[in-house]
Amino acid sequence: MISMITTTAAPLFRRAVFQQTRLSFRNNNMSTTAASASDIISSLSSSTPLVGTDIELAVTSLANADAVCFDVDSTVIQEEGIDVLADFLGKGEEVSALTKQAMEGNTKFEDALRQRLDLLRPSKADIESCLQKHPLQKSPGVTDFIASLQKSGKDVFLVSGGFRIMIEGLANDLHISKKNIYANTILFDKEGMYTGFDDSEFTSADMGKPKAVKYLETTFGYDTIVMIGDGATDAQAKPPAKAFIGYGGVVERSAVKEKADWFVTDFDSLTHVVDKFAVNNKKK
Repeated sequence: MISMITTTAAPLFRRAVFQQTRLSFRNNNMSTTAASASDIISSLSSSTPLVGTDIELAVTSLANADAVCFDVDSTVIQEEGIDVLADFLGKGEEVSALTKQAMEGNTKFEDALRQRLDLLRPSKADIESCLQKHPLQKSPGVTDFIASLQKSGKDVFLVSGGFRIMIEGLANDLHISKKNIYANTILFDKEGMYTGFDDSEFTSADMGKPKAVKYLETTFGYDTIVMIGDGATDAQAKPPAKAFIGYGGVVERSAVKEKADWFVTDFDSLTHVVDKFAVNNKKK
C-alpha cells in the first residue's frame, strides 16, 4: 500500500525539498518563473488538511501544465452516465454493480463495458430521450475550474470510459471541442439500433487512459499533462501523466485516494492554484 502524506497548508517540508522540486521542473522544460511548491501550498487554506502521496508534484504540475485531462463520470458530472442510462431503461441495479466493480479495479474495464452494453443494448433514440429527460448534472465548481484552465492557455481534454454520444453536449457547454473528447463510441445500424461499440477507441479497454494520454503527449508535444478523476482507470494514466489528482466530490474510493498525488473533494483549491500560479505553456 502506498503511504499518504497529509499536511496542512502551512509548509511543513524542509526548504531543500522545495528547491529540489523547483529544479526538477526547470529541467523538464518548465518555465523558470514557475512558483515553487512551497509558494503554492502555503497559499492554500489552512482549514482543510491536504491529502496525497506527492502534493508538491501535484500542485506544481497543475500550475505548469500545458494540458489537463478529465474523467467525466463522477468527476465532471455528479453521476455515472451509463448508470443514468440504465435507470432510464429499467436496468439500473444490474448495471450499477458492474460499474462499481470497474471503478474500483475489480473487473477489467473492457469486460465490464461489454457486459453493461449487452444488458442495455440502447438505441440512439433511447440515449437521446434519456439525455432530454435527465440532463447530466455538472459537479459544483467544475465549470469555473475548466474556464480558469482555458483562460490560462491550458488545453482541456475529456478522457472517459463513458460514451461520446452522451458527452458531446456536455463538452459543448464547457467550450471543449469535440476533437478533445476521447471516449467510447456506440455503434448503431441505419435504423439507430444498437450493434456494438468501437473497440479501437483508447478507452474501450483497460489501460486505455494511459494510451490516450501518451497519444496526446506524442501528438502535441506536451511537457506536462495532469489527469483528474475518481476511478482506478484514471490513476492508471500516471505515467505518462506527470501527476494524478484524485477527485472524491461524488464518491471517495480508497484505492484512488491511496494512489493520488493530491486527493480533493471539490474543485476550489484546484481553481485557486490555476488562477494564482498558472504558467501559460500552450502548445496546440
